Amino acid sequence: MSERVTNILLVGVGGQGILLASEILSETFMLAGFDVKKSEIHGMSQRGGSVVSHVRYGQEVFSPLVPEGEGDILFGFELMETFRYLPLLKKGGSVVVNDLEISPPSVLMGKEVYPQGLAEKIRARFPDTLLVDGQGLAREAGNLRAANTVLLGAVSRRLDIAEEYWLQALERMVPAKALEVNRKAFQLGRELKG
Repeated sequence: MSERVTNILLVGVGGQGILLASEILSETFMLAGFDVKKSEIHGMSQRGGSVVSHVRYGQEVFSPLVPEGEGDILFGFELMETFRYLPLLKKGGSVVVNDLEISPPSVLMGKEVYPQGLAEKIRARFPDTLLVDGQGLAREAGNLRAANTVLLGAVSRRLDIAEEYWLQALERMVPAKALEVNRKAFQLGRELKG
């Protein structure tokens, strides 16, 4: 194991399963023998507000917060939220982002317009960007709510953690009745190229 700390940021809006995804990430890293620290920031998350979770792992981790410009992976559940948090990524960082637009209240009320071309703008700044059809793959797995697990599978390919730990973490954190769909969703995400 290296001394380096790996910094992952999960961003999106309330109700997308971000907190469960950060729990599964943390559990996976602990099972793999790492020290893990996690922090969450909820902005009216129950009402579709911004949610950010910081997950850091390594040999020894002292702070749960990812310093600005030091994120290794930005794990985005929604395009505008992902774009908004790009400054937290380090140069050469990776972005795994759900190809999904959720309009904030200001857009729904007609006060603002949802920005266009965000996926291209993200890729222009961070060439190592994987755009994921989270909803489509979750539907294929059998449940639209498993989009967060599809995204976890896609992120897992960018981390040097054995698949067995990911699957063990899923078993521990996902309710038994939803486990099979989530396993399938994870595999669909993990099989994505890019």
